[in-house]
Amino acid sequence: MQTIDFNRSFVRFRVDRLAQPAITVTHAMPTTVNNVRINLECCCELVELRTGRSNRFMLSASCKTERVGAPRDCWLEPNADFCLAASEQEFLMFKSWACNELVVDKHPDAVGVPQERQSGYCRDAWTDFGLQLRSARGRSLENVDEIIAGIRGERALVAHTEYDDGGYRVIIDHPVKTINYSERENVFQTDTGPILLPDLSPARLQKCQRLIDCFDLAFSAFNSSGWVEFIVNVPTPVGASITVNHYSQTRRVDAAANSVIEVLEESARPQLRQLAGDRVIRSDSAEVVSR
Repeated sequence: MQTIDFNRSFVRFRVDRLAQPAITVTHAMPTTVNNVRINLECCCELVELRTGRSNRFMLSASCKTERVGAPRDCWLEPNADFCLAASEQEFLMFKSWACNELVVDKHPDAVGVPQERQSGYCRDAWTDFGLQLRSARGRSLENVDEIIAGIRGERALVAHTEYDDGGYRVIIDHPVKTINYSERENVFQTDTGPILLPDLSPARLQKCQRLIDCFDLAFSAFNSSGWVEFIVNVPTPVGASITVNHYSQTRRVDAAANSVIEVLEESARPQLRQLAGDRVIRSDSAEVVSR
């Protein structure tokens, strides 16, 4: 079977403030151009049950807000955790400061305004944009004994979860970075994130300007093929009128289909040809979406 080689899957984008306004940048850039490559942490596909239409969303690894190319003082103050969700057309940026509603002024020369969630269209944010999702040969581990043997081994593992939610089929793939087992009780349990988790309730969807706005960050755990539990990153009270973004809201899906996949053969090193402006194009060895 085919699975995802997350070690060699990336989101790439280019900010060129001489070519178009940098709507996601809130500081004075030391350079006129910044090209970014970030590993992917999760792939979430939403399949509309009525039409069969599919939308696939990726989550990047986390990083910190920074001044790229500065001779010193690289970290923005106050600093924020940052990660990016994106489809071929839409993006959603997550930023978390020390607490919610922390007043952060943008630089007077910057276009972007600091905010915890910023969504929009990729074409409006970046001069070039690409999702590189690489596949690899894998094997589904069929029982607890096989999963424990896989944990004891050295190959990468991928978790695959499917369930129905409202009018959608939700399909989540993510690398298993943390997993537990007991050979005595013959049990295992995943504990991995962050992943992209959709909230497809009517109340949430009514608030969404774009489908990508329905997503939150979460961690995933399961020790059975039939259910999965999530813990979701939400504003969490820590004192009088103070909240922080923290993984504190649990959600359980009782009718889920989980599997653990062992990556048997990692894909070959990407051979990506670059165009002017470092635009990533489709190659024979990787699935690349460019904008």
